[in-house]
Amino acid sequence: MILQRGMVINVNLNPTLGSETGKIRPCIIVTNNTFNERIPVIQVVPLTAWNEKKAKIKTNVVIEPTEENGLTKLSIADCLQTRPVDIQIRMEKIIGKISKEKMHIIDYALKIVFALD
Repeated sequence: MILQRGMVINVNLNPTLGSETGKIRPCIIVTNNTFNERIPVIQVVPLTAWNEKKAKIKTNVVIEPTEENGLTKLSIADCLQTRPVDIQIRMEKIIGKISKEKMHIIDYALKIVFALD
């Protein structure tokens, strides 16, 4: 299967250094589909467990679990922790897909993180 922007995939983010997000966790693919089809390294936004403090950060996006996205608990897309991953080595499995509406919110958060106005 060809990976697409907005898919939720389980990724092994270990090993990490310092404050990087680690362990096997769901991540959202944010690279465009041309890169996803041709290049083995893609950019992902890791998901982490929801908490009130994280939900107030404007570069974090709350993601509710749905049948479409395959998540089982309320999560946060931590757009500040965006990172490249080699899908051949780090991807565990495809879980689902984020709604277009949530992807627009993630895009807005990424614009803030990378100062893309």
